[in-house]
Amino acid sequence: MIIDKNLLSNLSDKAANSVRKRANYNFHKSADDLLHRMLNMLQPFSYVQPHKHEHPAKREAFIILKGRLLVVLFNDDGSIKQSAVLNRDNDVFGIEIAPGCYHTIVALENNTCVYEVKDGPYDMATDKQFAPWAPAENDPEAENYLKTLLSHPGLKERI
Repeated sequence: MIIDKNLLSNLSDKAANSVRKRANYNFHKSADDLLHRMLNMLQPFSYVQPHKHEHPAKREAFIILKGRLLVVLFNDDGSIKQSAVLNRDNDVFGIEIAPGCYHTIVALENNTCVYEVKDGPYDMATDKQFAPWAPAENDPEAENYLKTLLSHPGLKERI
């Protein structure tokens, strides 16, 4: 499979028209694959509830293809542990997240696209453990949580 402008353009159209403001293109053939590889196209204010992959433990990595992506790692209490802005222009190309670490991602530009790799297999019931201190994706408070996160003094100057 070749990753080209046409593939990214089609995916950005899907993300722009999605209620979630994001869209995936999977390269793995099934949920049972031991290595999941996908493109993840996000628009700004697509809210990804902080979560971790712990039971079973899974690594996750993001490599920036287009745009700018904020990656925030959290301590178990919800305080910010570390952050990175993936941006090809600033020579920060990717991040690998250890199993059991709460994290979220936020698109900082329209049509932000990352190549995502995560250990499989995928089981919806056990794949993610959502942070109890952050609102769920469909919660009315999700937008406020995201705005508060983006205005955090430790992050605001980086984005």
